[in-house]
Amino acid sequence: MKELKYEFYIAGTPEKVWGTLTSPEGTKQIFYGSVIRSTFQVGEALEYVGPGVEGDETVHVYGDVLEYEMNQVLRFTHYTGKSYTNGEQGFESRISYLLEPVGACTKLTLIHDQWKEGDPHYENSDNAWWMILNNIKTLVETGKTLDFGDMG
Repeated sequence: MKELKYEFYIAGTPEKVWGTLTSPEGTKQIFYGSVIRSTFQVGEALEYVGPGVEGDETVHVYGDVLEYEMNQVLRFTHYTGKSYTNGEQGFESRISYLLEPVGACTKLTLIHDQWKEGDPHYENSDNAWWMILNNIKTLVETGKTLDFGDMG
């Protein structure tokens, strides 16, 4: 399966974009109420937890930290939460957030790759990343998130 790759230029510092991607306050606004939980130590767990079918502590996505360089790189394995896969470990893929300063902006590259053949979440991920990344850009630049109505 083809990697999903997106590049966004955001009018904000790498530190501000990084905070949006890695703080509970930031992720809660861009990931539909889910907060990121992790020590960000390589090999340690990372999960996005928030309201869902299992209540307020539903694990939507989880994995292990593969690489972490503050304000530059966050790379982790990606599994869809067990509530979406009948309690079984689903397909593994990998997510990479790469940040680099470009003038007064930050270039955010998101790569979602290492897909396993037949992963049922591929198409939904491609659709969802566009909304999430536009929301990150809008939040950093304006302090507000986008209103997607019932879509998000």
